[in-house]
Amino acid sequence: MFDVLKALPADPILNLVVECKADDNPNKVDLGAGVYKDESGNTPIMAAVQAAQTQLQQEETTKTYVSPAGLVGFNQGMINLLLGDSHPAIKDQRVMGVQAPGGCGALNIAGHLIKRCNQDKQVPATVWISTPTWANHIPLLSSCGLQLREYPYYDGETHGINFDAMMEGLQAIKAGDVVLLHGCCHNPSGADLTQEQWRIVAALLNEKGAMPFVDVAYQGLGDGLEQDAWGMRYLAEHCSEMIIASSCSKNFGLYRERVGEVVVIAKNTTAANISHGQLLSIARGIYSMPPNHGAAVVDIILHNPALTQQWQAELTTMRERIASLRVSLVSQLQAAGAGSRFDYIQHEKGMFSFLGINPEQVLALKERHSIYMVNSSRISVAGLSDRNMGYVVESLMKVV
Repeated sequence: MFDVLKALPADPILNLVVECKADDNPNKVDLGAGVYKDESGNTPIMAAVQAAQTQLQQEETTKTYVSPAGLVGFNQGMINLLLGDSHPAIKDQRVMGVQAPGGCGALNIAGHLIKRCNQDKQVPATVWISTPTWANHIPLLSSCGLQLREYPYYDGETHGINFDAMMEGLQAIKAGDVVLLHGCCHNPSGADLTQEQWRIVAALLNEKGAMPFVDVAYQGLGDGLEQDAWGMRYLAEHCSEMIIASSCSKNFGLYRERVGEVVVIAKNTTAANISHGQLLSIARGIYSMPPNHGAAVVDIILHNPALTQQWQAELTTMRERIASLRVSLVSQLQAAGAGSRFDYIQHEKGMFSFLGINPEQVLALKERHSIYMVNSSRISVAGLSDRNMGYVVESLMKVV
């Protein structure tokens, strides 16, 4: 049976991690992996997470299954974190959430829900994704049987959002289509919509009868927990239906625990309850029950005021460190003779930015200097440090 299968190319990002680990150059720098790192290059466990894990270990009395919906406290805590405690959609009882195995699981469950909403139609549901977008959006959603179309977003020449082109491209959306938007800290560009642009997008979606689908994996790592949620909350208030896929990997540092949430905002309570039942059915058919540990940790943190405050303080430190790395990188590149070529990096948000160099230069950085990044020149800013910044700047100037 297996002899009919064809070999597949290695995942470009995951393969970079393997290559970098095998590299014996003591100066090697991994700018490909999308994880937060401290000055020593370690991805630390947050102190609030450590404390919550200790509490969980002391209080946990069973290892039996959780339900397909996951932990009630986690689901409610995440809905409040995403939308705010007093959001009109919550007050109107139009919001339902289900715990998922990571942001990927949330996206996949949402994709299957979208498919079910269109199962009586002869053509697959259409989901519009930005150009560029997170690479895994494409296999996650297309594997659900959805049709993917692209809308313009980031302009590599101007190093910013080409909003006019974006809106022109979205003129082609039709009633019943779904538009995938990055809630904050756009991956891979780091270029985010302004509040006014969010308003314009919301108006267009309502005019066309399309539904927003927001992927928010970096809440708190852009401008702050509340600021990063502004666009998502505006859509939830002004669009009658919406889907949110959220991840706790980055802002809680729970990468390996696979903690995510999929949220549905429906037109009314009845539709929300029906959608919730469909989500449970989808989850049951894929993995049955979600993992408990990471979600239980988040549940404890979000419902313990002292741990919430500690977590938010740690998240602020992470956010401010990434922002300072952006400023330092630009400053050192300017001092090295780059002029204003890379100035845009200090204004972008979150963990990622494009360097705007070609694949040959990316390859030269890897082969000559052991600096690893994906071919698009997207870098994880969190992979930089005061220790390796000078080496990265010197090496980059040599290849450009």
